[in-house]
Amino acid sequence: MVKATFKNLPKEKKDRVTAALLNEFSHHTLKDAQVARIVKDAGIARGAFYKYFNDLTDAYCYLFRIAIKEIHSDMSPTEKYDPQVLYDRVLSFLDKTSHSKYESLIKLHVTHNETDLPATYSNAQGLLNMSPELWSAMVLSHEVIGEVLSDPDDEKKELLRFKKSLEILKKGQINVFSNKRN
Repeated sequence: MVKATFKNLPKEKKDRVTAALLNEFSHHTLKDAQVARIVKDAGIARGAFYKYFNDLTDAYCYLFRIAIKEIHSDMSPTEKYDPQVLYDRVLSFLDKTSHSKYESLIKLHVTHNETDLPATYSNAQGLLNMSPELWSAMVLSHEVIGEVLSDPDDEKKELLRFKKSLEILKKGQINVFSNKRN
């Protein structure tokens, strides 16, 4: 969790540190990130970094939450399951991501960093409150986003499979052992 010392910084300094975090985490995986590069880029002392954040993972999660909040600004988690809306959201997310300052951060997140984050940084409680359809669609959404960002050449194929999968969810359950619907 970001420390109060950081939250209470003047906006200019907070923006400078946040920009340095974005630069670092857009060019290096969480495993390869270095406090030394961040503090040099931000123009702060190494000790200040640890007054603001517990560690690199804490700093990463702070930045990632900002990126997701900005990219998801027009989305609401309380809506009913609608395959077309969910499909359009993924298209919008991919479009916003590819035209945003967070493009490299998101690509590194889905290809490397997501699996390196401890469970304490997840939103497990929020996931438990989702309907099975929305949870399934969310899992599929994240998967297709990762696939498209990892291999843009297969974007059309991945999005078509995603759209078909959302429709299957709408129609009902499938018996995976016999490929017949229940």
